[in-house]
Amino acid sequence: MTRWLKSFGVALAMALGMGMGMAANAAEPIKVVYHLSDGVEQAARAMQNIRNHLNADPTVKIAVVGHGKGIDFMLSGAKTPNGGEFAALISGLAAQNVTFSACKNTLVGRKIDPSQLLLETQVVPSGVAEVARLQAREGYVYLRP
Repeated sequence: MTRWLKSFGVALAMALGMGMGMAANAAEPIKVVYHLSDGVEQAARAMQNIRNHLNADPTVKIAVVGHGKGIDFMLSGAKTPNGGEFAALISGLAAQNVTFSACKNTLVGRKIDPSQLLLETQVVPSGVAEVARLQAREGYVYLRP
């Protein structure tokens, strides 16, 4: 009986400690990575999702990572399906601390010069590796619009 009680006490202490840890983490902003690979239609949906997300939670930390056709909206002159400029949308979101990353593998594979990317866009070695790194090492939640 004593052994069971001791085990129960350890389990209870661990549970209480985890609960306190969760309460401390509640003050930290949520971190989200939006993963884009399907072109401007997906990017347009993502921009709206991100604006809605920021309206609901202005403290959220958002990273947008694109590879394949998912970098097209980050290129100079890119247009939304409605004919608007992605540059203005990206600039406005970057001013709200949203980060934008384009895959170097995609740039090389598609023979796109990095100078064609909007100024707010950083280049990462691999888009999928960046998504994995953000999830595994930085605690980001994955969203795919």
